[in-house]
Amino acid sequence: MDGNVLWSLIVIFFMVMYFMIFFMVVIDLFSDHSLGGGAKAVWVIALILFGPLALLVYLIARGNSMAERRKAQMEKAEASQRAYIQQAAGTAAAPADQIASAKALLDSGAISQDEYNTLKAKALAS
Repeated sequence: MDGNVLWSLIVIFFMVMYFMIFFMVVIDLFSDHSLGGGAKAVWVIALILFGPLALLVYLIARGNSMAERRKAQMEKAEASQRAYIQQAAGTAAAPADQIASAKALLDSGAISQDEYNTLKAKALAS
């Protein structure tokens, strides 16, 4: 009985590993812009018909470029995130500008003295 449970766990482990690698290869295959549609179709057919053997061949033949594409995607995402953070941080008004805007609103009568004091305190706290 215990041997069957252990064997089942081993089989499930390798099935999960196979599907993880399979989906990584399929995602890499469709995100690769250097391959044409015909080559992608051939790879997909090979992956469906020959399964583990086609995965092994793909990893041997295109493993390095697969890692390079993944690295380039991560660098692009990081650069995009960095640009967004700089853009978002650069648009925030300085505390002196916030106080000046609040003072202009107070002078025009749009806000009360209490609201001006609240805005000023928030600007100084940031």
